[in-house]
Amino acid sequence: MAEDSFYHALKVDEKTCYGCTHCMNVCPTGAIRIRNGIASIRPDWCVDCGECMRACPVDAIFVEHDDFDRIFNYKCRVALVPAVLIGQFPAKVTEAEIFSVMRELGFTHVFQTEHTAGIIRKAMVETAREAEEKPSISSFCPAIVRLVQIKFPSLLDQVLNIKPPIDASAVYFRKRLEDEGIPSEDIGIFYVTPCAAKIAAVKSPVGEEQSPLDGVIDMRFIYNKIYRLIKSRHNSSSVSPGEMLPLLSPGSIKYSLTEGEASRMEGRCLAIDGIHNVIEFLEKLENDELGNVDFLELRACDQSCAGGVLVGGNRFLTTERLNKRAKRFEGVADIPGDIKAYTHFMNHNMDIGILEPRSMMALDEDMGEAMRKMQQVRHLMCFLPGIDCGACGAPNCQSLAEDIVRRESQLSACVFIQRMMEKHSKLSGEHALKIIEKVWGKNRLDKNCNKKGAEDEAGG
Repeated sequence: MAEDSFYHALKVDEKTCYGCTHCMNVCPTGAIRIRNGIASIRPDWCVDCGECMRACPVDAIFVEHDDFDRIFNYKCRVALVPAVLIGQFPAKVTEAEIFSVMRELGFTHVFQTEHTAGIIRKAMVETAREAEEKPSISSFCPAIVRLVQIKFPSLLDQVLNIKPPIDASAVYFRKRLEDEGIPSEDIGIFYVTPCAAKIAAVKSPVGEEQSPLDGVIDMRFIYNKIYRLIKSRHNSSSVSPGEMLPLLSPGSIKYSLTEGEASRMEGRCLAIDGIHNVIEFLEKLENDELGNVDFLELRACDQSCAGGVLVGGNRFLTTERLNKRAKRFEGVADIPGDIKAYTHFMNHNMDIGILEPRSMMALDEDMGEAMRKMQQVRHLMCFLPGIDCGACGAPNCQSLAEDIVRRESQLSACVFIQRMMEKHSKLSGEHALKIIEKVWGKNRLDKNCNKKGAEDEAGG
């Protein structure tokens, strides 16, 4: 995919969306506008964090993932499974049952994503130790990497250029299967994803020309298929154990949870989850308000991957189950023996390319012109009411002012400005209605007792 474009997994179902503004109000980058009564996601600002999907009351925002039947395009069908999938099942459901059912569904191999976490952590410690600028920032969460590219490009040099487990494990397992005599073109590696950002990271990888994965599957889809089959069995003895997978260390099991990285790094390390918390923290870092911090683990979702938008189970229960699972494997080596045998190969395939800034939120590429436009924004803010009601189709007055400077909107989009213009005979009521219809659609102000909360709401 072209370097100047982002693939996005989040889509809007225009037939279902009714422009409630919930998504617009929670978007951390202000990427959503309401046009003609429907939410529109600005692709160059979206980081695929999934906050909009979480907030939508009618499920009008969905994730586009690969068709499951795509796995059958390959003779060797590999499922790359993160620990949070296991954490969604009740304790009575064993890993052996889960992986056995996945083979029944069509996968020839099932591997655990965190298998390479130990060697990644070792590389991160060494790289962070030599870093000139502190704190070093983890590259684990693709939504955060995109956020830094778009909103905090001055901090890009502090992001560790090391592959996250999803990529490192795909590279490792492909090499291992090739060494077993399987042609590379026959191997299809599919990641079971807990979030939209990882779909986008596979389809449009940052710092690399091509992802080592061949597809991504919605975790909710796989979880439902697995659990339905397991519950249909009368007892676990009816499940064939299949190939035993190597055990993960406690640190690897908890790697995708909050503090999964920070707890094992050197120096003063902080773990921040929740994308709005991350933005607040990065603003402090960019303004030099923080000192004496060596490493930052930043995750877009509350409770990290356990809180991913495609994780069907409760994030707190998932975290609890993984912590309990980790306690059962005390003493397991952090770097498995099979990984150690490939140390040389992994050390030469651990880095990602240079992360390029994508300051698409800037008002202009030219610094002088951007400053001039910012002054225009400040001038417009003198007239806008600062109520941040969203009635103009933008999340707040500041965003509307910026849209006007970009020639994507006009001052009369503000309903309060409209009233003032009508008062001074600069705008007719008919023209004001047309402006409102452009944002909210033609029939939005008509009586409708079927809408959410109204007396004839469906199911009400």
